[in-house]
Amino acid sequence: MNAPHVSVLLEPDWAAAALVADVRRGLGSVPRSLPPKWLYDDAGSLLFDRITRLPEYYPTEAERSILATFAPSIAHSCDATTVVELGSGTSDKTRLLLEAFEGAGHLERFVPVDVSEGVMREAAAQIARRHPAIEVEAVVGDFTLHLGHLTRYEHKLVAFLGGTIGNLYVEERAAFLGALSDSMGEGDWLLLGTDLVKEADRLIAAYDDAEGVTEAFVKNSLAVLNRELEADFDPDAFGYVPFWDPRLQRMDLRLRSEVPQRVRIPGAGLDLDLAAGEEIRIEISTKFTRERIASELGAVGLEVAEQWTDGAGDFAVTLARKGVLTPRPEG
Repeated sequence: MNAPHVSVLLEPDWAAAALVADVRRGLGSVPRSLPPKWLYDDAGSLLFDRITRLPEYYPTEAERSILATFAPSIAHSCDATTVVELGSGTSDKTRLLLEAFEGAGHLERFVPVDVSEGVMREAAAQIARRHPAIEVEAVVGDFTLHLGHLTRYEHKLVAFLGGTIGNLYVEERAAFLGALSDSMGEGDWLLLGTDLVKEADRLIAAYDDAEGVTEAFVKNSLAVLNRELEADFDPDAFGYVPFWDPRLQRMDLRLRSEVPQRVRIPGAGLDLDLAAGEEIRIEISTKFTRERIASELGAVGLEVAEQWTDGAGDFAVTLARKGVLTPRPEG
């Protein structure tokens, strides 16, 4: 078995500095917001794991069913020798892909990318034990910052699953996809997981479960600020407001101040005066049509080759390829 290699691209204090910058930028301006990455401390990760098992929340199992059914087709549809996974976590669903690629006979390397060094080291060791014939080169990095690191890998498939692309705003998404395309060579592949547009009632139910787990997950962001920045948020002073925005085709998850209040955040040097009814956007989750997926990928030179959905048509996994650039005529 090849011992896994782990590259650490993040500075030891990156999380603390990034949190302060995000809080000053997002909460220090109106409308107020926080990036969703701060939902995923240990408590938040456990809550999200519970969410994925709720009867109302379909995306995780829908995507898993697609990979379980079509992973061999995905592996045979492209000639990648390296599989890169962005935001890999424990690489749970990706193991279905790795088994299929190994079965197809052309997998040489797996490159998981995530911000948690502990998770990366453990996941890399597990993958190396399960797939001793392939090289495992884990990267501890932020996929929004370190896409340039991927240019060293040729003949690659970049997997970006879980519908995470939907957490980015339109401008962020365009910039991210452009940077991702720039990190890919001609003929490289992208495997993208996206939740699809459907009835508003079903979408709202998926983010407003009867047990209140999603509400607890979103409010956990306040607990993160209280712990890390010595803030004095009172979670009980905020209501959870999930709603469907039909114009932007996205779920919008917010916390609403129930009373006028002042919140101190000493670690960020910030005091917030919140009016009753004022909201903080914590997360968005954009839903896509097939046409929109193809359009956004096409805008950055990625051409859709195949697309698979689950039996109910709730979720899509799209395989796209970096196209051949046609030089402009001179003169």
